[in-house]
Amino acid sequence: MYKNNSNILASAAITLVAMGIGSGATAANLDIDFEAAVFSNPTLIDNQYWPQIPGTSFVYAAENEDGCEVNMVSVTSDTKSDFGAPYDSIVALEVEDLAWLSEECDGNYVLMEKTVDRYAQDDDDNIWYLGEDTEAYDDEENCLSNEGAWEAGEDNAEAGIVVLGAPIKGLAYKQEYLEDEAEDMGKILKLSTTVELESFGPYADCLKTKEWTSLDRGNIEHKFYCPSGGGLMLINELRGKTLRVEYIGQTLPDGTYPSDLPAAPVCPE
Repeated sequence: MYKNNSNILASAAITLVAMGIGSGATAANLDIDFEAAVFSNPTLIDNQYWPQIPGTSFVYAAENEDGCEVNMVSVTSDTKSDFGAPYDSIVALEVEDLAWLSEECDGNYVLMEKTVDRYAQDDDDNIWYLGEDTEAYDDEENCLSNEGAWEAGEDNAEAGIVVLGAPIKGLAYKQEYLEDEAEDMGKILKLSTTVELESFGPYADCLKTKEWTSLDRGNIEHKFYCPSGGGLMLINELRGKTLRVEYIGQTLPDGTYPSDLPAAPVCPE
């Protein structure tokens, strides 16, 4: 699964800050110099763990104390190319992410968040994350917020990697960085594990990762990327007790899903 290591070292200028990776060490930091990476066709995202094919959608569902949540991730054919330096030569693919909540779990949903994420793949199959436009409804304050929005090359924001092309167990890597706004990290936990879902599976040979942010300590996610399922199949959110966010198909389940956020003023800064 760890393919073509010499090419990665040559073209992406990786620095492994650890000792004995080849002899079973499980802790290392991965530092890839974006300016050394090669992007021949950045909007062709065919990484085996998380391919982004325009026109495809993934729908996820979860139930917690707030109610029933449904999340739909749709790969568009739209692109963005006007990033600031050093990302100004990159064309990124846009992926829409919509999140709804039904407090009574009765099929009547409220759109809580709408996001457009931007990704590009380098020639070593690393999927880079170059920012997001986001707007979310705060139902407690009855206002709209764009907290967490960022763009690589603006205000010293840095792109990171969301999925590695050649993962190694134990590697930790930066996924995004905008000080005090977006500081996500990822780590490879397992290269081959099995995932069973309520409606699909089992899926073998899944990649298991850990994601966290220093901005919200204690908020950890375990993600399972399964090539045999076509991508991200399961998210376990670990905060107190585990919340399972499962893939349920490519279309929304029965219910009412508004396309607009509730009408509300902008949240005060």
